[in-house]
Formats: sequence, C-alpha cells, structure tokens
Amino acid sequence: MIANPHPDSAVAPDRTPGRTDVLTRALAVVTLVGVAVITVICITVQFLRTDLDWIATAMSLYVIGPYGTWVQAAFFAPAPGIAALGIGWYRALDRHAHNIAPLALFVIAAAALCITAAFVTDKGEHPVTVHGQIHEWAAFGTFVCVTTAMLVQSVRLHLDRHWRGRFPGALTLAIITAIYFWIYALAKPIPRGLGEKVVIGLVLLWLWRAAWWLVRDGRRPA
Repeated sequence: MIANPHPDSAVAPDRTPGRTDVLTRALAVVTLVGVAVITVICITVQFLRTDLDWIATAMSLYVIGPYGTWVQAAFFAPAPGIAALGIGWYRALDRHAHNIAPLALFVIAAAALCITAAFVTDKGEHPVTVHGQIHEWAAFGTFVCVTTAMLVQSVRLHLDRHWRGRFPGALTLAIITAIYFWIYALAKPIPRGLGEKVVIGLVLLWLWRAAWWLVRDGRRPA
C-alpha cells in the first residue's frame, strides 16, 4: 500500500482558491459595529424608559421623549453596515455565485432605514401626519428589502463551494425571519412592540452572523 503523502488532504474542506481581502473584512466590521450599537442602545433604553410598556410599545415610539436622540441615532447606526455587507458578499462570492440583486436590496434597505430614522413616527397607532406616514412606509420598506436580501443572499451561498457550508444556517434563519415578519405585519393581534422587536432581533442576528463569517474568512475568489 502506498502511503498518502498528504494525509490531511482527504479531510480538508472543499475550498475554491482565493486570497485574503482586507476590504471585504473591513466592510464586515462596519456591519458588526452598527449592529452592536443599535443592540446596546435599544436594550438599554428598554430599562431606562420605565414609563413605556416594552411589550406593547414599538421601538419607533422610544424616539419621542427621554433618550429619544440616542434611539434615533441608533436607528441610523446599522444603515452603513447593511450596505457594506451587500458589497462585502458581492466581493466574496465567486463570479458565477454573486448577484446584483441582494446588493441592490441591501443598499435600498439601508437608504430606507435612514429615512425611517429621520422621520419621527406619530404617537398614535395610525399615522396622521406626513412625517408619520413617511416613517411607517419607510420602515415597512426596510423590512421587506432586508428580509428579501437575506433570502437571496443565503441562496447564492449554495453556488459557491467556499461558502456552501454556511448555506443551511443562513437560509434557515432568513426564512424564519421573513415568515415571522409577514406574520407580524398581517396578524394585528400580536403585540406591536414585542412583534417588532422580535423581527428586529432576527434581522440583526442574521446580519451579525453574515458579517462575522466575512471577518473570519473574508477573501476574493482567484
């Protein structure tokens, strides 16, 4: 029997050739920072705003009143990272795997999030002012675009041998997030505060994982 001169080759992961990409990793770091900022601020404000019921009150209403400036700034924080993540994954995937659709959707979601943060919501359940209506539609557009981008981007991972192992986890979380978002949007009996915060948490979790993968293993295909 002839000994295998490379004993580790039989168990080595199937990876396409590529090189470390500093820019891709830097873009992912921008995403991680944005996700961390909005997570820390929004969770902290839940404890500071004892006048609001966190189950019934949507995050947008925390902009009105004490610490509102911090919450509004927190809404802006993830926007650059959402766009950066789209660019990072476009760079990281093989030519036959990357696609302009998720990149465009991430960029649109980032822009819609900035509009959501800039226009303050109305206090009532239904918007009665122009800025309240803009806020509501921009927020809806943000969720639609980012959840759709998550689904499409997850599917594209399957087409790249280097990232194929991340495909099941990414797609599963993206599907759960998308389904829950539409349940929250259509099923009015769900408490608006709790429902919205669960959707936000699921989106941020997917963004964090996707960015962390690029930080750990960001590279450009050969």
